[in-house]
Amino acid sequence: ANITLVGTVGVPTSDQDRALAFYTDNLGCEVRMDGSFGPGMRWIEVAPPGADTTLALMPTPPGGAIGVDTGIRLATSDAEADHADLKARGVDVDDEILRWEGVPPMFTFRDPDGNTLYVVER
Repeated sequence: ANITLVGTVGVPTSDQDRALAFYTDNLGCEVRMDGSFGPGMRWIEVAPPGADTTLALMPTPPGGAIGVDTGIRLATSDAEADHADLKARGVDVDDEILRWEGVPPMFTFRDPDGNTLYVVER
């Protein structure tokens, strides 16, 4: 196989403008792509600076689910600082950072659509 990396992971959203503002303003992501892929359809990809993998802020299809556990783990060098920063910004973060023996510190948060993502210290 010629597959070399995970390129893009989709995040369902009910409002792409609101999601774009959240991921750029609160998470510090940069816009990698913002264009159309058909009449009335918009494709947006964002990513943390320097990241190879992007997050596609996808419009939720009719009957599609939002508020899902995305399974997406975002890496950080300082979970405690990011937890405090996101909490101060009013992001829906869990109250506590998980600190289990043998596992790096991590916490979960939810975007404006209620999709769950994780931040894990590396």
